[in-house]
Amino acid sequence: MELRLAHSNQPLTDAWRTHPVEPRGSTLLGISFRPLQAEALGLERRAALRLLLDYPYPLVRLGAYWNRIEGEPGRFDTAEVDWQIDAAERTGKQILLAVGAVKTFGYPEVFVPPHWLAQPLREGSLVQPASHPELLSGAEAFITRIVSRYRDRQSIVAWQLEHEAVDPLGVEHSWRLGRSFVERELQALRAADPSRPVMMNGFLPTSSVVRLSQWWHTRDQGDSLAVSTSLADMVGVDYYPRTALSRFGHRTLYLDGADGRSARATREGVFASVRGRGKRLMVSEGQAEPWETTTVPPSPERHAPYSCPPEQLIGNYNAAMRWSLNGDPLYAYLFWGAEYWLLRSQSGDPSYVQAFARVLENS
Repeated sequence: MELRLAHSNQPLTDAWRTHPVEPRGSTLLGISFRPLQAEALGLERRAALRLLLDYPYPLVRLGAYWNRIEGEPGRFDTAEVDWQIDAAERTGKQILLAVGAVKTFGYPEVFVPPHWLAQPLREGSLVQPASHPELLSGAEAFITRIVSRYRDRQSIVAWQLEHEAVDPLGVEHSWRLGRSFVERELQALRAADPSRPVMMNGFLPTSSVVRLSQWWHTRDQGDSLAVSTSLADMVGVDYYPRTALSRFGHRTLYLDGADGRSARATREGVFASVRGRGKRLMVSEGQAEPWETTTVPPSPERHAPYSCPPEQLIGNYNAAMRWSLNGDPLYAYLFWGAEYWLLRSQSGDPSYVQAFARVLENS
């Protein structure tokens, strides 16, 4: 059953303490750091990153956000990215650096400076080199400049190009980047650094409803997972098994398809394609924070959101560790929502941080 009606806030239990933790083998564990999300949750971004980097995981994903670096024409300020990379290096982390350009992980996901996009992208359109030559020129220049600046950093093990590159942005925007636009960006990236692998990611549907919707909206050129499998060296899967749809009184309607037939069929198809092309697979976003329609963390005291209680954090990780490509392990698993655990810890409820620590210690 993929649809569930449940209270968004569930009593917090200690189930996560005894939840088994799958061995990770050679899979790298890590997090993604979103400075905008940290600020939105009332955290000082540098202090938040320092605290997160103290945990014993090997890999961190950082983002070069175009509009925060090139806020004005001709003004290029990388001080914040420099600091983040320096901080990660001091703790011995390996770095996956997302270079955008148009889309980068973390809401609102579109980070184009206003001077490179005079008019909003037209809804329902495909953004192609011919339709948006100036945007493409700016994106290529930005990617080239970022990669050239950091390519001598040995801590950077891979670049990420775009974020769910050719998919629409949820229900907020229906425009999409064209495959040819992304191919041009990829050419610029590889020209600046031909030595490192490029990761591209896509959303893995875990329900038949989402699977059908994604196919319908991307049927002209394929979805981001298909394009990533074709173009990138590493294919990132964004894995969100539980998402809220709508509230009905005191209950919320959820899609919960983690163990459903549709999720298995989609996953097996993606994995077979990746294996057949000799690519590496990673979980670029493993859900560890709630996707709710009405609640914002933290939940009421001693309660957890239905979409991702602490035991679900471990369960999502376990599910990914059981995935394999003919016995080959995932390259990496990046927990998504580290700032959420930090906020819960500061508010007096350490369950999420402790659940995360259990995985790091026992996997």
